[in-house]
Amino acid sequence: MPDPLRTAQQLSLSLLESCGETQGTLTATRLARALAMLDHETEQAYSLWLIENLGPDPALLAASIDQWMKRPNAVHASQLSIRAEPRRQELLRRLNAAPGGTRHLVAWRARLLREIAQCPALAPLEADLRHLLASWFNRGFLTLRPITWDSPARLLERLIEHEAVHTIADWSDLRGRTEGDRRCYGFFHPALPDTPLIFVEVALTDQISCAIAPLLDHPPSRTTPDRPSTAIFYSISNCEPGLRGLQFGNFLIKQIVADLKAEYPSLSVFATLSPIPGLVRWLDAGGRNLAHDGDDPRRLCALYLTGVQPDGTPGKPRDPVAAFHLGNGAELWRINSDADMSAKGLAQSAGMMVNYLYRAQDLVANHERFSAHGEVARSPEVDALIAATAAPARRWTLPWVKTNLI
Repeated sequence: MPDPLRTAQQLSLSLLESCGETQGTLTATRLARALAMLDHETEQAYSLWLIENLGPDPALLAASIDQWMKRPNAVHASQLSIRAEPRRQELLRRLNAAPGGTRHLVAWRARLLREIAQCPALAPLEADLRHLLASWFNRGFLTLRPITWDSPARLLERLIEHEAVHTIADWSDLRGRTEGDRRCYGFFHPALPDTPLIFVEVALTDQISCAIAPLLDHPPSRTTPDRPSTAIFYSISNCEPGLRGLQFGNFLIKQIVADLKAEYPSLSVFATLSPIPGLVRWLDAGGRNLAHDGDDPRRLCALYLTGVQPDGTPGKPRDPVAAFHLGNGAELWRINSDADMSAKGLAQSAGMMVNYLYRAQDLVANHERFSAHGEVARSPEVDALIAATAAPARRWTLPWVKTNLI
């Protein structure tokens, strides 16, 4: 019986040596099938073989480095870049030509991301895949499509499966999030036409929402308002773990804003109602030591979201969701108490949620100040919460949250 690992290795070398398009596609298809049959242990052995045996050619790379050191110019820089690329990257490019090759590579990276903590030696292959996928899944190849109740069932199943912020309870719940004054949009790629890479859920309202329960409630009589003034982005979820770290959400939100504005000229306010997933963990790790006598609990949340230090020195936001929206150019507008009283909301943020405000005229300036200097655009209300930052701090047990919940 053929050795699966040896078969995959031989097909890999054959694929690198193939010249014609037809033969290359046939070999890529055979390799993809062989890789799909590998068990976990054998796939890991194959991955390590790629790293150890299909790196850059040492002699050619050394020669290019020597040329660059002796005479650094554009020609030698280009040659050095080419020869520094591992041969396995070309193998991955050719494997992508197999039917379903892109999906296979995305799934492969997802497995590598799960395994790297236990096997750090896999990191170079994960970096190769990230580099290639970032090129193949750039904004120019993505299309924005609305996702409605009439979308294919398999696509809707993916939403239920991958909703990561507010769990979709059942089909009725899903229908409520895609009809009437609720909208859903996704970014799609030609290689994965039945799967949104990332999707956003939106509510059309007449005010900036301060709690999630009304947005998740779906009364039968609910209809789309004739002239909504506000669009609330209340959930952003990724469907492909293998594309983690590739930025789609910033483009997605801005494109949806443009599309909604074209459909509803009455819309003038675009904001989020966002979770604060790491707040309680930060409090348990020492964040509550920043508390002062008489503090509003929202103040600690403001410190967490802005990264402001006890002496008032600016810092980086401690929350990944905050970093995402602030990096997009949004403004930290309002912190809402008792906004998510679900078990998950209480466990991760003591029930608090936050509004980030997207003002078209401020996005570029806010983004540049945040990227260059770490400046957080924030409302006067948030400024007031952190105004006493430099005052003496004391140890405070918050009565409104249990410790070590997550």
